[in-house]
Amino acid sequence: MTTKTPPPHPLDQQICFTLYATSMAITRAYKPLLDAMGLTYPQYLVLNALGESDGATIGAIAARLDLESSTVTPLVKRLEAAGLVMRRRGLEDERKVEVTMTEAGRALLGQSGCLNKALLERSGMDGEALGALNQRIQALHEAIVRD
Repeated sequence: MTTKTPPPHPLDQQICFTLYATSMAITRAYKPLLDAMGLTYPQYLVLNALGESDGATIGAIAARLDLESSTVTPLVKRLEAAGLVMRRRGLEDERKVEVTMTEAGRALLGQSGCLNKALLERSGMDGEALGALNQRIQALHEAIVRD
């Protein structure tokens, strides 16, 4: 006698799908604003990581964004070509590439506050509610990645 496998929950009842769809919707909402700044969403994330820790290595940026170094390197090269960051080999270890923002990069990052404003407007939430939701999602993320 074989047992039937129960059907999966509908997508809207799966948090993985809800988070995925929400992430995609946020990225689509940001796109016209980022286009106006001449940035892609991944480039925006790199600038934000540098805003937290300017002078970080490619490896540190990759770790912060949960990406591979091989994914971050071309992003940084394009940002450098646009005059937004500078790369240099580490003084202590030439295998490491350190990335710093230029004045133009810092100015552009400063302009990116419009993305948060757009998200607040679209979500219909106030900053406190959106912040609380973000904290809960961060806690979920930490619980899932914890060894």
